[in-house]
Amino acid sequence: MLNPYTRAWIEIDTSLIKHNIDEIKKYIGKTKIMAIVKANAYGHGSVMCAKALQAYGIDFFGVACIEEAILLRKNGITENILILGYTSPNDFSLLIEYNIVQTICSFEYAKKLNDYGFCKHLSIRTHLNVDTGMNRIGILYQENNKNYEEIKACYQMKNLHVEGIYSHFAVADECTNEHIHFTKAQLKLYQECIEKLKKDHIHYGLTHIQNSYGILNYGDLKMDYCRPGLLCLGVTSNQNIKYKFPLQLLPILELYSTISVVKNIKKGCSIGYGRNFIATKTMKIATITIGYADGLLRGLSNQNVKVLVHHNKQCTIIGNICMDQCMIDVSEVQEVKEGDEVILIGKDLPIDRFSTILHTINNETLCMLSSRLKRLPKRNV
Repeated sequence: MLNPYTRAWIEIDTSLIKHNIDEIKKYIGKTKIMAIVKANAYGHGSVMCAKALQAYGIDFFGVACIEEAILLRKNGITENILILGYTSPNDFSLLIEYNIVQTICSFEYAKKLNDYGFCKHLSIRTHLNVDTGMNRIGILYQENNKNYEEIKACYQMKNLHVEGIYSHFAVADECTNEHIHFTKAQLKLYQECIEKLKKDHIHYGLTHIQNSYGILNYGDLKMDYCRPGLLCLGVTSNQNIKYKFPLQLLPILELYSTISVVKNIKKGCSIGYGRNFIATKTMKIATITIGYADGLLRGLSNQNVKVLVHHNKQCTIIGNICMDQCMIDVSEVQEVKEGDEVILIGKDLPIDRFSTILHTINNETLCMLSSRLKRLPKRNV
């Protein structure tokens, strides 16, 4: 099939999402999946991924903010959506308009939500975040600082409908004795809080605590939901981190660019800004139409990063990556020409190799893939 795209783009194979969901289900028992599609589904395209997930039976989604929730609603996502972060009081009306579930970030925030509901004669849908050790958002429930009365009071507010209670693991990805102890302590605190609510005859609602590594290392905790993000998309945060329950994940994202220019250069010529690559022999080089403004970050310059050109022939990025372009060594590719496709992330080119060079995790590397890159369905080739 002739490539209809001209510069740089992402292709998403949503057919692989079902495989990844089925892999997750091997370890979570009857626990249901709340698919986290915040940050444009970690750079994959939230609408495209959420539509596929909804088609596969996912009935709850997690996002970071009201704008992300509204985008899903406007594009046909009818299932429950939970905002995992803060929504400004100026936007409380949108929670009602779009039927969104809001996280209770603090006791003071719960009172603001309740006051708004009182003024509008409405009940606002919420999930309560219990802070068992992440120390980010949520009402503190930690050793020597158990604010149970505040948690209980949220359930008693007349204009809040607290439909669930959740917490978040801080180090579920680490398997040292210290980190395992910390994670288990978080779980114990969370369960203790729920037991107190039970004893007070409070219907606490849906339960969820496992993020992706909570699933990979702690299996079936018998919660109502778990919250995988990257796992649904076939990726973990770091391929070098070992986990307890093996999954055979299939990455759904491929990153492409196009060759714009091919030229021959002499020995001693420099490539790109800073002259940080000097040819040691006559070379054939190609310019490709992707740069750090697209998410191919400058820190990947001169790091022996491989891409695939012309029937899967490996070529190396050379010189400093520019904002919109970079150069590759195509000396060994005989028939390379303007318009040829270049694969930067794909089956044999995992995202992990970028993240390792950049000393970060795949979550960040994928989120850096900019909006300038169109997210498109995988072509049938």
